[in-house]
Parts: sequence; structure tokens; C-alpha cells
Amino acid sequence: MISNPRRHCTVELQALPSRIGQVRRIVSAQLRYWHLDPLIDRASLGVTELLSNVHRHARPDKTCTVEMELLLDRLTVSVRDHDPRLPVVEEADPLATCGRGLAMVAAVSESWGAQPDGDQGKVVWFTLPTAATARPAPTRVPRLTPLDQPALRFAELGAVDQVADGRGPTRAPARSGVAG
Repeated sequence: MISNPRRHCTVELQALPSRIGQVRRIVSAQLRYWHLDPLIDRASLGVTELLSNVHRHARPDKTCTVEMELLLDRLTVSVRDHDPRLPVVEEADPLATCGRGLAMVAAVSESWGAQPDGDQGKVVWFTLPTAATARPAPTRVPRLTPLDQPALRFAELGAVDQVADGRGPTRAPARSGVAG
């Protein structure tokens, strides 16, 4: 018998750069509480990209709601804002420093989508499997430069933290064993 088949967490905020890091920490803490540590990197990357899109594109304001819902073997993370315009996925230039957010969300998630939210805006969401059949969390790889591997795809990287200096995707350093 499943004692708690549904878990839910909601955070309302202004999608400002200073708040995005706070939301990442909230997402990480909630997933640790739910004993879903293997999902932290992918969920944090996905929510960062969705909040960055709200910050860059949403009109008339940057108010949004981040929602995480765990239902049996699936985690759904969604961001609801007041802009009714649905996101458009475009192919980014290989040296572009932006425009890859939804491609990264697609690469690290099982599925993702966007839908109108009545007359009140839209919801952009992604899912991550939590069952034993889930694909493993991406492994840490050393920083690759274009000389090392010229045709690197996001799906091969797993969770990409940022595009730093126009030379390509970079990875965050591996975490230490100290919880923080």
C-alpha cells in the first residue's frame, strides 16, 4: 500500500537573477527531503532554464510560480507565469551564449511541454522519472573545448550548467562530500 502517493511543493516569486539561485536551493532541499537526490542536478538545471526564460521574455511582469509534484514514479516541475505567449524552440548558433535553454530542458528530462493557462498566462513543465528504470543522472565529465570534441551534443553532456565564454558548454566542479 502506498502511504503518500502524491507530494507537492509550490514557490511563488519574481523571476529575477537573485531569486533563481534561491529557488535552485529550495528545489534541491525538497528533493533531498523526498529522498530523490539523483534528480537534483537535472531538476535544478531545468528550473533554472525555465525561470531564466520568464526573466528574459515574460510580459507584463516577472511574477511566476514554481511547482514540483511527485506522483508515484514521476516528478513534474512546472513554471507558471502571466505571459500567454508560448515559448518557441529555435536552433541556436553553436557559438551563441543564449537560446539553448529549452533544448537543455529537453535533453535532461523525460518529457517537457508548454500549454496556455486559461486567460492567465502559460505553464511550461518537464518530467523526470523516479523509478528504478529511470535513466541514471549524468556523469561528471571534464571540461571539453572545441579542439577536444567539435560536435558535442547536449544529450551527450547531460546537465550543462552554463555556456561561459562562447567556447562551448561547461560543467560545474564536482561536489565535495560535505552537505551544505
